[in-house]
Amino acid sequence: MAITKESIAAARKAGKEAGPCAVAARYRPSIGKIEAEFSNGVTLTLPANLIQGLAGASPADLSKIEITPAGWGLHFPRLDADVYVPALFEGIYGSEAWMKQSARVAGSTRSEAKSAAARENGKKGGRPRKDQEVHA
Repeated sequence: MAITKESIAAARKAGKEAGPCAVAARYRPSIGKIEAEFSNGVTLTLPANLIQGLAGASPADLSKIEITPAGWGLHFPRLDADVYVPALFEGIYGSEAWMKQSARVAGSTRSEAKSAAARENGKKGGRPRKDQEVHA
């Protein structure tokens, strides 16, 4: 198949319709966050430790960020880590296993606010019991 001017124009149009792409990215060590600017003017700032492959990385490793040619990925060459930009907009910061582990850690966090909420819920009768099926 030959590449024509028309096919290139169609591909560019499809790319623009696919959504915003990253045009700039930086690590802000003072707040521990990755900041990405997009073609639609939106700036997204995320804690680096929430993103799979970046948790626990040094500021020096996070400071070098490359944007993929299509603008749909951020590459951290010192970590050999890649982040899929459209997933960030959806609140997906890694694989399903990574997200489950992050939720497990967050759910096991203890705080006075969480304890108070549990006590209030207990006053209302607590969590409803699951229906018990009777097997004969």
